Amino acid sequence: MSQREIKEAFFSNLNGTSLHEVVLGSFLTPVCLISRGLILILYQQAKGTLPLPLIYHLLLDFTVLILPLVLSCTILSSNLHQVIIGFTFVSACMFSCIYCTNKCTSAQRLKTSISGFLQSHVEVNQVPFVTLFRVFVNVKTAISILAVDFSVFPRRYAKTETYGTGVMDFGVGAFVFANALVCPEARRKSISGSTMNHITKQLVSVWPLVVLGMGRLVSVKMADYHEHVTEYGVHWNFFFTLAIVRVVASILLLVLPTNQIVVFALLICGLYQFSLETSGLKDFIIHNNDREKDFMHANKEGIFSVVGYVTIYLAGVQVGLYVMQPRSQVRMWFKALLNLLLGSIVLYAALCICQTLVEPVSRRLANLPFCLWSVAQSLLFISCLGIADMVLLFSKRTSGCHFVPTSWDLHKKQSNSGKKTAEIERHCLVQAVSRNQLLFFVLANVMTGLINSKVDTLTCSSLFSVCVLLSYMFMNCFVIFVLHICGITVKFW
Repeated sequence: MSQREIKEAFFSNLNGTSLHEVVLGSFLTPVCLISRGLILILYQQAKGTLPLPLIYHLLLDFTVLILPLVLSCTILSSNLHQVIIGFTFVSACMFSCIYCTNKCTSAQRLKTSISGFLQSHVEVNQVPFVTLFRVFVNVKTAISILAVDFSVFPRRYAKTETYGTGVMDFGVGAFVFANALVCPEARRKSISGSTMNHITKQLVSVWPLVVLGMGRLVSVKMADYHEHVTEYGVHWNFFFTLAIVRVVASILLLVLPTNQIVVFALLICGLYQFSLETSGLKDFIIHNNDREKDFMHANKEGIFSVVGYVTIYLAGVQVGLYVMQPRSQVRMWFKALLNLLLGSIVLYAALCICQTLVEPVSRRLANLPFCLWSVAQSLLFISCLGIADMVLLFSKRTSGCHFVPTSWDLHKKQSNSGKKTAEIERHCLVQAVSRNQLLFFVLANVMTGLINSKVDTLTCSSLFSVCVLLSYMFMNCFVIFVLHICGITVKFW
């Protein structure tokens, strides 16, 4: 076998991992964020000042937020429980230290109780857990697209062949969901001009994705890069899927009632699943290997899976409309997070029923179980991030140290707090990635291709593989961080 064939075989016939392991992975990022925030609060209590020097902020964010994610999907993948428990224990110790060293009178301590905390007001112009969700979906995607080429990356985390729940399978659905959360429709931006003008604007707005898709297609073919054609097809890739989903969803959102988007999403996905079961479409996608017949045969996975991704996008818009509603009190946000968590539980229950009565999850088909799983897991992850930020907000309120980046702020603060908060956000890696998300994704793809062209990833030792992954992620983060410090936003349109 040639090197290309060996690599293609390395990605083939995979069955994924358990739903339990994917759910467990949702808790790592929130406890990392809590740890990072508590470290900053303790430092501020000890030194009385923030921010840290720029390089220290970058190193802290990389060490606490990025390093654990890389290790948890490589050499520590079999010890995920212990990693999460360890971070939780350290965070609990720091939280206890912050709360117990707070020199309050009994009346003041009562004021900082949970009851008082729930009645407190937060700044209404930010929804930090939405930013966190979008950034960490991007970060985990960047880690995975290179890590999957190394043998140290567990095969159960990689994309499945036909059926199964790989971590990277969820990443695809989560990426679509994350884009929908902040689309113009989710932010209730009014449509100016005629319907045709709006559709034209949507077609024009996705040209960067089309260009990136064409660039990836040409570079892969010219470099004779290994391909797993059952993922999207011979000529298709994820950039094309993102572009078409955006345009199709925008057209549908012109006619769908705002408060019933999720109902129509379920209807569309249900009809697609019915077609898979009754029309022979499923057999065509899975078993027909005549790739040379025409464009549809060559790219059947990419073309037909668009239907499933559109429903995930519509569900994301509905969730975006819900979380973007103005809420001023902590208790309102806490209730919203509990509703998101309840929605996740309901969808997981529906998923279990579908997997029993219909068929298992299939990213390749983007079937009904895959759509239910993608939305359910996204809701779980986003609610966990929101609850983590609640813990940080309570810690900030208790300690009087308000400056933690990408976190809710209490409404009443010192007059100069706005400038101080802006300075803290300027030193934050999360905000840096948020500022240039598409560039970060493109940079990760380019770096992945370069590393694969220079390194025989299949024969690397575990230690060398982890070193390459950490260097790759640090370089991506460093470039994005420098652009953020310089106030540069790279837009492709």
